[in-house]
Amino acid sequence: TARADVAQAESAVQLARVQQRRMVLVAPFAGTVAKIVGEVGEYSTPSPPGVPTPPAIDLIDDSCLYVKAPMDEVDAPRIRPGQPVRISIDALPKQTFPGRVKRIAPYVTAVEKQARTVDIDATFDAPEKIGGLLVGYSADVEVILDARENVLRVPTAALMEGGRVLAVERDRLVERRLRTGLANWEYTEVLEGLSGGERIVTSLERAGVKAGARVTIEAPAAR
Repeated sequence: TARADVAQAESAVQLARVQQRRMVLVAPFAGTVAKIVGEVGEYSTPSPPGVPTPPAIDLIDDSCLYVKAPMDEVDAPRIRPGQPVRISIDALPKQTFPGRVKRIAPYVTAVEKQARTVDIDATFDAPEKIGGLLVGYSADVEVILDARENVLRVPTAALMEGGRVLAVERDRLVERRLRTGLANWEYTEVLEGLSGGERIVTSLERAGVKAGARVTIEAPAAR
């Protein structure tokens, strides 16, 4: 009958719609397509059990960029979500960007022949003010555990084993043992052992640099 034909046609339409939905990929969020695996009209089949299936499309959500960085497991107990960080990006030299620790991995990553590390995620405080950020940039993250202003400090590279430096007394180099405070890869706070204005050696790798060596102070070149 005509009614049965209509019902059959409606069922065919519904089936076609279901099949169409199964052939359409809908992005779960607005983003940037980074990579497409496959071609239009190509069939995608699941991999055998235990074999991961590559995604058909790599989609990047660039509205929430963050930095993933490994931290030495020794430092991990002192790191907490919300702590301030300084982020430096190789592609944007001579700049640092403030941010915060967002997440700390709940496990230690063991890499063969390397230190055991804990991954952290750090976000930018104001990513909209940073021009040219791209997914995949290499970056360094420095977690600020404590900070002090207006302190005496020396380059960390000038410190020898045991917290010693080579200071200039008259025309000779002498060893000084320092009591140090806060430190990072760039500078170390000096609590005792040096006074402001004293000269120390910062190029320890130079030949002849040792305690007792004679020193000649050269005036800076005129500009």
